[in-house]
Amino acid sequence: MKFKKAIKGLSVVGLAAAVSVASMNASAGPRVKWKMQSAFGSTLVHLGPGGLRFADRLKTMSEGKFQVKFFEPGALVPALECFDAISKGSIESCWTTPGYHAGKIPAIQFFTTVPFGPQMGEFLAWKIHGGGNALRDKIYAEHNLKSIDSMCIGPETSGWFKKPINSLEELKGMKMRFFGLGASVMQKMGVSTQLLAGADIYPALERGVIDATEFSMPTIDIKLGFYQIAKNNYFPGWHQQVSCGEFLTNMEVYNKLPDAYKAMIDAAALAEVVTIWSETEAQNPAAMIEMSTKYGVVRHRWPDSVLAKLEKAWFEVLAEKSADDALFKKVADHYLAFRASYKPWADAQHLKSTYRE
Repeated sequence: MKFKKAIKGLSVVGLAAAVSVASMNASAGPRVKWKMQSAFGSTLVHLGPGGLRFADRLKTMSEGKFQVKFFEPGALVPALECFDAISKGSIESCWTTPGYHAGKIPAIQFFTTVPFGPQMGEFLAWKIHGGGNALRDKIYAEHNLKSIDSMCIGPETSGWFKKPINSLEELKGMKMRFFGLGASVMQKMGVSTQLLAGADIYPALERGVIDATEFSMPTIDIKLGFYQIAKNNYFPGWHQQVSCGEFLTNMEVYNKLPDAYKAMIDAAALAEVVTIWSETEAQNPAAMIEMSTKYGVVRHRWPDSVLAKLEKAWFEVLAEKSADDALFKKVADHYLAFRASYKPWADAQHLKSTYRE
């Protein structure tokens, strides 16, 4: 039985054990060297270091036989253009996110994050056990691509603005960097949105190319310095309650790997999903306070009435895009069906705090 088939269906612990066995036989494996361009700089907390750790894990498990070299954004191809480069075989892999391929396949955005969507547990339940990733794999296969979940982060914030926003009417006419399916919601609010890589946002904000932005969470946004230009940060991240990235590779190149190396990729990627998510949840509470106390950021929460309008707009976007794009509808229906099946469990088990000191 091939090693890849042997590990199918194993638990996290079982997978680690299986990879350990594979590592013991690494000396028999071929030497493989890949290039991996990251969409996130190596010093950008959580996202970049995760890519470096991923590459290090592969090197360690294979005893140096399987090496994936990390390249900074733009070093090999433009930061948001990995899709075509990997599909054509120009480079072997990227450390990126499905959300950056929206211009190629709008439906692929569902596999990163969904506005007013689930948090980590439910989202990964849909992706890993509910058929979401199986659907994703079929879509990518048509483009000679293989995607593996490699990082997830906790809730983001939903915008940096130079002035407080007192009503949705004030958003009309704004130019704003916005990510994923949430960008279509903002467009319904009259916002002109564009997708920029992380490193390009600050200069665009500084020069007035954009009036406002969202990117990620306190730990990451502090590093990018948005607070120097826009002091008003809005919560909650209605557009990104959890966001998952991917290790994206050329399918033909991936298929040539020994089964043991494929198992190492699975294990290294899964380790980063857990590591990065728990890291963001551990560090953001203090970072959120630091933004206010050290950098003078004013923290705002959207009123429930505003969130209700944004959610209504999201369902309008969902209906419109589903009517125009059969693949979008297929993925949306699959996602919504899982959420409906999950809801009784969520309603029964999720606590709603009623205690106040």
